Amino acid sequence: MAELLSPVSDRVMLKAAIDAGADAVYFGLKKLNMRATAKNFDLKELNEIVSICHSNNIKAYLTVNSIVYNDELEEIEKIIRAAKQANVDAIICWDTAVIKECKKQNIVFHISTQASVSNIKSAEFYKDLGAERIILARELNLNQIKEIIEKTGIEVETFVHGAMCVSISGRCFMSHYLFNRSANRGDCLQPCRRKYKITDIEEKDNELLLGEDYVLSPKDLCALPFLDKLINAGITCFKIEGRVRSPEYIKIVTEVYREAIDAVEKGVFNEALINNLSEKLKTVYNRGFSGGFYFNSPTGDDFSDKAGSKATTRKVYAGFVKNFFKKPMVAEVQVEASKLRLGDKIMIQGSTTGVREIIIDSMEIDKMPVKEVEKRNAGIKLNFVARENDKVFIIKSL
Repeated sequence: MAELLSPVSDRVMLKAAIDAGADAVYFGLKKLNMRATAKNFDLKELNEIVSICHSNNIKAYLTVNSIVYNDELEEIEKIIRAAKQANVDAIICWDTAVIKECKKQNIVFHISTQASVSNIKSAEFYKDLGAERIILARELNLNQIKEIIEKTGIEVETFVHGAMCVSISGRCFMSHYLFNRSANRGDCLQPCRRKYKITDIEEKDNELLLGEDYVLSPKDLCALPFLDKLINAGITCFKIEGRVRSPEYIKIVTEVYREAIDAVEKGVFNEALINNLSEKLKTVYNRGFSGGFYFNSPTGDDFSDKAGSKATTRKVYAGFVKNFFKKPMVAEVQVEASKLRLGDKIMIQGSTTGVREIIIDSMEIDKMPVKEVEKRNAGIKLNFVARENDKVFIIKSL
């Protein structure tokens, strides 16, 4: 069965991915990865993060996949050495300097989608270099993917969910050109996600908005409706994009694809399940959904029609856990922002707790039942263990 690979950039997301059923996670350090704007981990945390993964029987992949300059070669050696010592399961890379260092230190490496591998010969080249797996270019259709798998025999990883870039496999220069913030160094400001207008250079008063579409901003990839076809094609690993998204996004998307993969294996993957899981995906950040390139080239229908998220819910900060009492399973919550009421669906997030949700059905102040609380402490009955300083959010429908 295909491996389910989830993105993480902090400990809350890591716990969420583990609890949601990921087979593996990928993450970056604070240097030389394609999500420099994510929180990321410190090099000194690497041993512990990998240990947490392995103790939960999931694999840990470290991304070292940005462009590398001369003055960073020593840093590369240091990172790969630390990854080897920490027993990282594989390095995700594409720069040949990183590949060379992986080979020198005898650590498994996977070729990043940044390499834009899109044909058999390229796949064979990296296989001959010693790559265990290739994350193929996103511009391939399923037949092309099948042919690469059949003709090369190398492990293939493809994206199944998350943000798509208007440029070839993310190799865009727009952010660098406009703001000197390079997408190829993981520092993209995503100017493509904005609305643009056409201006007549000679008659500057003449301007046209480019319709209602955000013509440089693709919808998010969602392969859920045809996941069974991808599994049957022999793809080794299904990758979720989203290291700069929220912990609840990681939780929900991982849960959905875990359930879908398991359903295919059990022979119960059907339209009713797809519809149910699709609605669940809509509750977290998304720009609308597209099938990407798997079966057809994208059309105008595959571009966003609004800025930001189309999620059907949003979280609103309410307060934090001040104490947790294990015997009665009650969290003392300091409500310092939004009012809490009986019947509210709340989400509690923390580095050890992960992402947990519950509907409030019992709330007390000074041991007296109450129906709502505003800007004071209250005891809330939970069915899971929370920790001091965990954040508490209200989940609201939109």
